Amino acid sequence: MDAARREATLAVRLFNDPIEPRSFEAFVVHMHVAWLYLLHARFVRDGIEFRYRRRNNPRQFERVDGEYKRWELARCAEERWSDADDPVRRNLEFFIALRNRIEHRHDHTDRQLSEAVSGHAQALLLNFEHELTSTFGNQYSLATVLRFPVFIGSFTPEGERALIALRDRLPAALKRFIAEYHSGLPESVSDDDRFELRLNVVLQVSKAPEALAIKFTRWDDMSPEERVAAELLGKSGRTIVREQQRRVVGHGLLKPGEAQQKVAEAVPYVFTSHHFLRAWQIKGIRPPKGDLHPERTDEKYSVYDALSRSYGYTEAWVKWLVKSCSTEDGFRAVTGRDPAYKGRRSVDDQ
Repeated sequence: MDAARREATLAVRLFNDPIEPRSFEAFVVHMHVAWLYLLHARFVRDGIEFRYRRRNNPRQFERVDGEYKRWELARCAEERWSDADDPVRRNLEFFIALRNRIEHRHDHTDRQLSEAVSGHAQALLLNFEHELTSTFGNQYSLATVLRFPVFIGSFTPEGERALIALRDRLPAALKRFIAEYHSGLPESVSDDDRFELRLNVVLQVSKAPEALAIKFTRWDDMSPEERVAAELLGKSGRTIVREQQRRVVGHGLLKPGEAQQKVAEAVPYVFTSHHFLRAWQIKGIRPPKGDLHPERTDEKYSVYDALSRSYGYTEAWVKWLVKSCSTEDGFRAVTGRDPAYKGRRSVDDQ
């Protein structure tokens, strides 16, 4: 257990080192070891045998170079979470697969990849902390060791634009891997913060000298009124400034061309404006042109703007399209057309 804590703190230290050239790969590798040690420690506590037995003689254990062969992390995850769609297990398996792809092969994409899956990385660490404290007690928490770092990131508009540009330079092969992995997940997993942590941050200066620099409020601790406000924050058309809520027309929405372009960049197939049109028609997220009630949309994916008489699309719609259109069968179901790999013209374009 102590070795697991040391590996986790080393992983975070390397991840937050601005001059470490392969910081994200180091984070993935050391968190892999940290999780392996932690689950082995849990099995020791619970009396679970995690050494491999010989197939031809189950009474004896396998050895490699004189050492007992113990369960690898994937086997440990199966034992710890029997549900294959448990969000914590899915998050772990995502990083196991990612490690196999990036180790010694994608060092030039380290920064781009860290930005593309930063929410998954944060969930991986928080899941580790929960497993650590729930198994061995709060006295072993990493909270006093891993404090909130000083950074810029998306706290400034310039930083946010730089991070988005960095993420968009991720190689197509890794983009495809991420998209294909997500395409196989049920929404209950992909939307769970134990699989990928996504935060809305409201900047509000606190004058209280005893207050922590960063204060987190958990959903379960909120009042019904606070939950309503938090849900509005996550939807298009709302922004929160201090204690006031003000309507912002089109805030957070994407134009059709913008949404289509985002999907086209993320999926391995040609995705045109015609595919985008067919997708919303088949899914039925908004009424057709000329409908007497244009406002009757699926607000999770699309919102009607009466002022401009147009529709805006949400990031959730882009995410759903990317997930669904990353496989051949999914592409056909969403668009009603056969997919064509990029570089080859589809039937619709000819």
